[in-house]
Amino acid sequence: MPIKPTKLIWRNGEMIPWAQATTHIATHGLQYGTAVFEGMRAYETRHKGPAVFRNREHIERLLFSAKVYRIAINYSLDDLMAVCREIIRVNDLRAAYIRPVAFLGYGEMGPSAQNCPSEVAVMAWPLGAYLGDEALKKGIDVSVSSWRRLAPSTTPAGVKAAGNYLSSRLIGMEAKDQGFVEGIGLTHDGLVSEGAGENIFIVHKGRIITPPAAASILGGITRDTVITLARDSGIEVTEQSVPREMLYYADEVFLTGTAAEITPVRAIDRIEVGSGNRGRPVTSALQEKFFGLFTGKTEDKWGWLDPVG
Repeated sequence: MPIKPTKLIWRNGEMIPWAQATTHIATHGLQYGTAVFEGMRAYETRHKGPAVFRNREHIERLLFSAKVYRIAINYSLDDLMAVCREIIRVNDLRAAYIRPVAFLGYGEMGPSAQNCPSEVAVMAWPLGAYLGDEALKKGIDVSVSSWRRLAPSTTPAGVKAAGNYLSSRLIGMEAKDQGFVEGIGLTHDGLVSEGAGENIFIVHKGRIITPPAAASILGGITRDTVITLARDSGIEVTEQSVPREMLYYADEVFLTGTAAEITPVRAIDRIEVGSGNRGRPVTSALQEKFFGLFTGKTEDKWGWLDPVG
């Protein structure tokens, strides 16, 4: 994902120029990965102008993640939601990616250091299609990685922590080295977990299946959005264990995430999914309903759009 610098970043209660948002090399979050973050989007909507999508749920998870790793955030939920709206306004953005982050700063060394200050920042920049402009229409080719996701007894998968993404880097780099766009990670016992940076859904005989929380997944906000939209459309959604072979006989497969949105999978390990580009009725219907939230075609009856104002 390319980063396009904007004018201002919010850091520890004030707006500062983008170029001044630096930190010390001895920062605990850099040395030990003690950082938590969110990936959010603002969309240009038809009737409300720019709006932050599911602002509340993202910030709730940020606060929960920080609590788990003892990273004190001295700002309220409402405070940080307001910052996410303000960062769009001050940078004159319409459609953008928003990255709140909280981390332990420069104070002392050691994994369990107690005297490191907490730092909180929010930045934003313009963003289009994360996996490429054609990915949403034509789908992407993915592979199943040889790297396994972290077992539930190691680090909490439901916490969006920076250190967890070292696993994602290995999975994603392996896939790209082999000529694929993205990689799929399995659990420690060989079941389907998620993509390097996305949740995964399978469509089989008209029913949607997705791995459960116990499969070392991050319970994505977009994942929850898709489940809600599908059920609202009368489509059955089941959270269950997914054996690897199910990927190969699925009628449709798609990935979800804040950046990836709803991206179809065209082939897995060079095996075509379903009928390839010739038919993805469920994925297409969900894409239409999802993007309809921003055009006004889909009613936002869940209150997911938080207008920037």
